[in-house]
Amino acid sequence: MDVNAAVAAAAAIAGVCTGVIAMLAFRWSERDQKRPTRTSLHTDPVLPPGVDTVLSVLRSSAVVLDEADSVVKASSAAYALGLVRGGKLAVEPMLQMARDTRRDGEIRQVELDLPRRGTGRGEALAVSARVAPLGSRLVLLLVEDLTEARRIEAVRRDFVANVSHELKTPVGALSLLSEAVMDASDDPEAVERFAGRMQIEATRLTSLVQELIDLSRVQNDDPLEDAEPVRVDELVAEAIDRSRHQASHKQITMAAGGTADLQIWGNRGQLAAALGNLVENAVNYSPARTRVGIAARRVSAPGGDLIEVAVTDQGIGISDKDKERIFERFYRVDPARSRATGGTGLGLAIVKHVAASHGGEVTVWSSEGQGSTFTLRLPEAAAHRDRGPGHGGGLDDGAIPDETAATTTYEPIPAPEVLP
Repeated sequence: MDVNAAVAAAAAIAGVCTGVIAMLAFRWSERDQKRPTRTSLHTDPVLPPGVDTVLSVLRSSAVVLDEADSVVKASSAAYALGLVRGGKLAVEPMLQMARDTRRDGEIRQVELDLPRRGTGRGEALAVSARVAPLGSRLVLLLVEDLTEARRIEAVRRDFVANVSHELKTPVGALSLLSEAVMDASDDPEAVERFAGRMQIEATRLTSLVQELIDLSRVQNDDPLEDAEPVRVDELVAEAIDRSRHQASHKQITMAAGGTADLQIWGNRGQLAAALGNLVENAVNYSPARTRVGIAARRVSAPGGDLIEVAVTDQGIGISDKDKERIFERFYRVDPARSRATGGTGLGLAIVKHVAASHGGEVTVWSSEGQGSTFTLRLPEAAAHRDRGPGHGGGLDDGAIPDETAATTTYEPIPAPEVLP
């Protein structure tokens, strides 16, 4: 009897232990199911009907918070901006706005500068945050990225200020010179001298206005709408012809060479303006009795062959600190020399925009006192590329006019070395 009783007691104890373990396992599983996950934050059923659909089509980053400041719903953009981390709103000012709105029901809006996630350069991310109540328990936070809009506004503001300053200089000079002419009406030599200076300022003003028009055109127009195969040797010939008079005056030799019979796909007018600006700069910033070279060649690239046109001079060169800014509008390495040559500081900005809009780039190598090499790299016209490499030697005989100034020669030269 004692043995049977002991067995019965042991069986009863085992049954009780099994029941306790089963109950604990059930409770544990139930708690795991209630634990919030990143997926459940996006699909929590406490959201009012239709809110999930509306938030999914908004351009702004959206975050929905409950009464415990936990994230109920967050868009992928909110995670990308670093607004939500570990199921919580990570930006303290926005969190405080949400609490104030939950307390009094008022809509609040503020602009903040947030550190960029994953960068150590300290760059700020400009955002606009708007908080509004969503039902009786939830709060909706909408965040819009204003960084690009602020950058564009700063560029526009600087551009207007620079244009105003650049226009003011020749206009003021013309006003003063006209008064001088009136005061010297009885002195023919003085009138002639002042009239000559007025002509110089008028030419500078005309050049500035034209380059502003060109810059506006290359920024607003799509060059591929009127694209066509453009012969590189013709572009080079036009660029040389544009600077022939100035080169002849300074006794500068211009030599064109490289691979012949190359074509670029793009807008002929914009391409001619870009290459013409590079050659003109090379002539203007080169000392007398030096050499300017223009060479074209085909280079291989992963996305297809590129046409590389390099313009090399033996001028004053560009310092390292200036290289980073020479493609900015109105920036000039030597303002005094630019005034003497009539430079506006827009030529290289136009070159940069033309290259970018044609799917290419412009780069520069320079050493102070040794000269500079500006290189345009643009996609080759596809139909022409199928014909294979062009024959070497130089430009076609028909591409260079016979009536060339004595100080300007055209001969095959190797493509200038472009250092990285």
